[in-house]
Amino acid sequence: MDEKHNYSVEQAKKMANSDAGKQLFALLQQTQGDQLKVVMEDAASGNYAKAMQAMSAMMNSPQAKELMEKMRRQSDG
Repeated sequence: MDEKHNYSVEQAKKMANSDAGKQLFALLQQTQGDQLKVVMEDAASGNYAKAMQAMSAMMNSPQAKELMEKMRRQSDG
């Protein structure tokens, strides 16, 4: 699961709009809403490195990892 993927913007949008993507966003809102808001603000302001670093830290829960893997499988298949 440590494999790095390079997704296009369109692929990322498709993943985010998938059922697993929506579930992941809801999970992060419930468990880390304040931090998610900061990540989104950083990304919107163009500070992608900071946003990605914070998002990576947020993805350590088993539920988030499971949903990310589900999104990867759907995008690869």
